[in-house]
Amino acid sequence: MERKKIEDELDCKSNANKIWASLRDLYYVYPKAFPPGTYKSIDVLHGDGVHPGSIRVRTYKEGSPITMFKEKIEVVDEEKKIFGFSIIGGDLLKDYKSFKMSIQVVPKDDDDDGNDQGSLLKMSCEYEKVALHNPDPIHGCYIYVM
Repeated sequence: MERKKIEDELDCKSNANKIWASLRDLYYVYPKAFPPGTYKSIDVLHGDGVHPGSIRVRTYKEGSPITMFKEKIEVVDEEKKIFGFSIIGGDLLKDYKSFKMSIQVVPKDDDDDGNDQGSLLKMSCEYEKVALHNPDPIHGCYIYVM
Protein backbone atom coordinates (compact mmCIF):
# COMPACT_ATOMS: atom_id res chain seq x y z
CA MET A 1 0.00 0.00 0.00
CA GLU A 2 1.11 3.54 -0.63
CA ARG A 3 1.40 6.29 1.95
CA LYS A 4 -1.10 9.11 1.42
CA LYS A 5 -1.45 12.59 2.80
CA ILE A 6 -4.48 14.78 3.33
CA GLU A 7 -4.22 18.45 4.22
CA ASP A 8 -7.04 20.67 5.41
CA GLU A 9 -7.54 24.08 6.97
CA LEU A 10 -10.05 25.29 9.51
CA ASP A 11 -10.74 28.98 10.05
CA CYS A 12 -11.03 29.95 13.74
CA LYS A 13 -12.20 33.21 15.27
CA SER A 14 -10.18 32.59 18.43
CA ASN A 15 -6.73 33.98 19.09
CA ALA A 16 -3.90 31.68 17.96
CA ASN A 17 -2.33 31.60 21.44
CA LYS A 18 -5.61 30.43 23.03
CA ILE A 19 -6.11 27.74 20.38
CA TRP A 20 -2.50 26.62 20.73
CA ALA A 21 -2.81 26.31 24.52
CA SER A 22 -5.89 24.10 24.20
CA LEU A 23 -4.27 21.82 21.58
CA ARG A 24 -1.01 21.54 23.46
CA ASP A 25 -2.79 20.80 26.74
CA LEU A 26 -5.45 18.56 25.20
CA TYR A 27 -5.21 16.08 28.04
CA TYR A 28 -6.42 18.69 30.51
CA VAL A 29 -8.68 20.85 28.32
CA TYR A 30 -10.68 18.52 26.03
CA PRO A 31 -12.74 16.70 28.67
CA LYS A 32 -13.93 20.13 29.91
CA ALA A 33 -14.32 21.81 26.49
CA PHE A 34 -16.44 19.21 24.71
CA PRO A 35 -20.03 18.36 25.64
CA PRO A 36 -20.30 16.01 28.64
CA GLY A 37 -20.00 12.40 27.55
CA THR A 38 -17.95 13.07 24.38
CA TYR A 39 -14.98 11.42 26.04
CA LYS A 40 -15.23 8.63 28.53
CA SER A 41 -11.61 9.25 29.43
CA ILE A 42 -8.22 10.50 28.32
CA ASP A 43 -5.56 8.59 30.20
CA VAL A 44 -1.80 9.07 30.20
CA LEU A 45 0.11 5.78 30.00
CA HIS A 46 3.61 7.24 29.71
CA GLY A 47 5.10 10.68 30.28
CA ASP A 48 3.21 13.79 31.32
CA GLY A 49 0.57 13.71 28.57
CA VAL A 50 1.68 16.92 26.86
CA HIS A 51 5.32 16.51 25.75
CA PRO A 52 6.93 14.37 23.01
CA GLY A 53 7.22 10.73 23.97
CA SER A 54 4.03 10.82 26.04
CA ILE A 55 1.48 8.10 25.31
CA ARG A 56 -2.22 8.72 25.87
CA VAL A 57 -5.38 6.68 25.39
CA ARG A 58 -8.58 8.44 24.36
CA THR A 59 -11.83 6.57 24.97
CA TYR A 60 -14.99 8.01 23.39
CA LYS A 61 -18.65 7.72 24.34
CA GLU A 62 -20.71 4.80 23.12
CA GLY A 63 -22.05 5.27 19.61
CA SER A 64 -19.01 7.22 18.39
CA PRO A 65 -17.43 6.05 15.10
CA ILE A 66 -14.24 5.39 17.08
CA THR A 67 -14.34 3.93 20.57
CA MET A 68 -10.65 4.18 21.50
CA PHE A 69 -7.21 4.98 20.23
CA LYS A 70 -3.74 5.15 21.69
CA GLU A 71 -1.52 8.01 20.55
CA LYS A 72 2.12 8.90 20.94
CA ILE A 73 3.02 12.59 20.94
CA GLU A 74 5.77 13.08 18.35
CA VAL A 75 6.14 16.87 18.08
CA VAL A 76 5.36 19.90 20.23
CA ASP A 77 6.90 23.02 18.71
CA GLU A 78 6.02 26.05 20.85
CA GLU A 79 7.53 28.60 18.45
CA LYS A 80 5.80 27.32 15.30
CA LYS A 81 2.70 26.16 17.23
CA ILE A 82 2.82 22.63 15.80
CA PHE A 83 1.43 19.58 17.59
CA GLY A 84 1.85 16.11 16.07
CA PHE A 85 1.15 12.55 17.09
CA SER A 86 0.93 9.05 15.70
CA ILE A 87 -1.73 6.45 16.41
CA ILE A 88 -0.13 3.36 17.94
CA GLY A 89 -3.22 1.39 18.98
CA GLY A 90 -7.00 1.24 18.83
CA ASP A 91 -9.81 1.28 16.28
CA LEU A 92 -8.04 3.24 13.53
CA LEU A 93 -5.40 0.57 13.13
CA LYS A 94 -8.08 -1.83 11.87
CA ASP A 95 -8.17 0.20 8.64
CA TYR A 96 -4.71 1.80 8.62
CA LYS A 97 -1.19 0.42 8.99
CA SER A 98 -0.04 3.86 10.06
CA PHE A 99 -1.80 7.10 10.92
CA LYS A 100 -0.04 10.36 11.82
CA MET A 101 -1.61 13.73 12.42
CA SER A 102 -0.17 17.20 12.83
CA ILE A 103 -1.88 20.49 13.52
CA GLN A 104 -0.34 23.93 13.19
CA VAL A 105 -1.99 27.05 14.57
CA VAL A 106 -1.25 30.06 12.37
CA PRO A 107 -2.23 33.53 13.61
CA LYS A 108 -4.01 35.73 11.09
CA ASP A 109 -2.77 39.26 10.61
CA ASP A 110 -4.54 41.88 12.69
CA ASP A 111 -6.85 44.26 10.85
CA ASP A 112 -5.99 47.92 10.25
CA ASP A 113 -7.28 48.83 13.74
CA GLY A 114 -5.06 46.23 15.43
CA ASN A 115 -7.94 43.83 16.18
CA ASP A 116 -7.11 40.13 16.38
CA GLN A 117 -8.52 38.38 13.30
CA GLY A 118 -8.32 34.87 14.71
CA SER A 119 -6.27 31.97 13.46
CA LEU A 120 -6.05 29.19 10.95
CA LEU A 121 -5.63 25.52 11.85
CA LYS A 122 -3.54 23.72 9.25
CA MET A 123 -4.06 20.00 9.61
CA SER A 124 -2.10 17.25 7.95
CA CYS A 125 -2.82 13.55 8.08
CA GLU A 126 -0.47 10.89 6.73
CA TYR A 127 -1.72 7.34 6.54
CA GLU A 128 -1.31 3.97 4.92
CA LYS A 129 -4.30 1.68 4.46
CA VAL A 130 -4.30 -1.95 5.49
CA ALA A 131 -6.32 -2.83 2.35
CA LEU A 132 -7.30 -0.95 -0.82
CA HIS A 133 -11.03 -1.15 -0.06
CA ASN A 134 -10.63 0.58 3.33
CA PRO A 135 -11.95 4.14 3.39
CA ASP A 136 -9.81 7.24 3.21
CA PRO A 137 -10.08 9.46 6.29
CA ILE A 138 -12.81 12.06 5.88
CA HIS A 139 -12.92 15.79 6.54
CA GLY A 140 -9.17 16.17 6.55
CA CYS A 141 -9.05 13.46 9.23
CA TYR A 142 -9.79 15.81 12.13
CA ILE A 143 -13.10 14.04 12.63
CA TYR A 144 -11.04 11.11 13.89
CA VAL A 145 -9.00 12.94 16.44
CA MET A 146 -11.10 15.75 17.83
